[in-house]
Amino acid sequence: MDNKYLNKMLSKMDKDLSSKGMSRRDAMKLAGISGASLIMGASDVQAMEKDQLPLKKSGADAKIVIVGGGLAGMSTAARLTLNLKNPDITVIEPNKKSVSYQPGQTLVAAGIWDPEDIVYDRDDFVPAGTKIIEDKVIDFDPTNNRVTTAKGQVVEYDYLIVATGLQLDFERLEGLEEAGRAYSTGDNTRLHKALGEDGICSIYTGEGSVKTWDQMQKYIDKAKNAKDGKKVQFLFTHPSTPIKCGGAPKKIMYLTNARLKEAGARENAELTFYPNGGAMFGVPEYHDAIYEQFKREKFKWHYRHNLVAVDKENKIAIFDAKWQEKGPYDPIMKDFEVISKHERKKVPYDFLHITPDVVAPREVAESDVGSAKGWVPVNKETLRHVKYDNIYAIGDIAQVPMGKTGGSVRKQYKVLVDNLVAQMEGKQLPAKYAGYTVCPLITDIGTVMLAEFDWTVKPTPSFPLDPTVERWVFWLMKVYALKPMTMYGMLSGKA
Repeated sequence: MDNKYLNKMLSKMDKDLSSKGMSRRDAMKLAGISGASLIMGASDVQAMEKDQLPLKKSGADAKIVIVGGGLAGMSTAARLTLNLKNPDITVIEPNKKSVSYQPGQTLVAAGIWDPEDIVYDRDDFVPAGTKIIEDKVIDFDPTNNRVTTAKGQVVEYDYLIVATGLQLDFERLEGLEEAGRAYSTGDNTRLHKALGEDGICSIYTGEGSVKTWDQMQKYIDKAKNAKDGKKVQFLFTHPSTPIKCGGAPKKIMYLTNARLKEAGARENAELTFYPNGGAMFGVPEYHDAIYEQFKREKFKWHYRHNLVAVDKENKIAIFDAKWQEKGPYDPIMKDFEVISKHERKKVPYDFLHITPDVVAPREVAESDVGSAKGWVPVNKETLRHVKYDNIYAIGDIAQVPMGKTGGSVRKQYKVLVDNLVAQMEGKQLPAKYAGYTVCPLITDIGTVMLAEFDWTVKPTPSFPLDPTVERWVFWLMKVYALKPMTMYGMLSGKA
């Protein structure tokens, strides 16, 4: 951003804030907690810690095993080491890059960040005294308080925390069966070989975000050189399952739109969103704001369309399109019946961004700690297992109504640790997770709508401004504050 643009945005922000009786520094601190102080000139992690109250360490002893060493698992391990005098913690995680910064994949996919900006080594974030077993758990035995790894190691525990994350289920799409299931990080060669190099992409893996940027540039160039009024078709999907960050399918659409405008090619492109549901967002206020943004940007959209197949050879996406029709009159109910209908709808594409269905890893879903839906069933407030009192779950794998975002984990891991330590001390569980979820919805290169909400399904803004308005200050938070707050705040157990 040039100085003229920057000064204009700062002036607008200051005017907005002054009406609330707040300075820019105070507002950004409130919005980004301690992480925003990094934007304002702080240079080290101590700036993040200055507002933290000292923790009183518990003398309770127990063997704690955490299955999964991503953001949720490693942050929890770090927080536990701060709360226990003699922590005995083992994290079981096979992937050396498990703590890579997944929210940054969208920015890599739009050419804003480089791939190396989001890749981190797990072992750089292991809390002192925490043991790492570089293996994968393949069997859970909650009756005997033990798990077994792929290499045959049996690990016993007093308390178990399940933080495995989820899997991206590309194999359920007809035509992409060979893609299999994937994790966001790790070796996804099989997946990307199946997707190919002809317009299909997905930001949901690290390598996929790089490929998305490559494909985006290819088809933007095609739009730039299009003739005879033929529009290049950009399709974006949102599946029928819960997903990691519900706003991500729209973020990459907005960013593609921004890059098309930047290239002078927007008039030669058609951008269409295909969500499985009947709204842009589950919170009505945010739905209304996104609806107006879509109209402003001249996007197209078709509700209740779930991607079920891809014909790669002919470049056709196939959706299960659903609708309802009025049926015969019911004289008893004194109303007309409603008949649900659906059909397979074929849509040609040039560029197809797939947001895959997500599922619990089989070793969790098919075990006694899982459930019929696959996820680990926990009390949504305490995060403790509904059947096994010495098991907790956190992050994407936990079966809670909302919360598959890093922002949710930031609230969850403090609740979990407070409750686990209390339980180790023989006390009642004191902490409750209220369902807080945050989605920094990128609407352009330079603006973000910060969608915050909880189980009330109402906006719960932490910033004293209208949360449905796109703002540069939220872009600043997204691009500059949230990563250090995650990597050096949460992963130290302090943010």
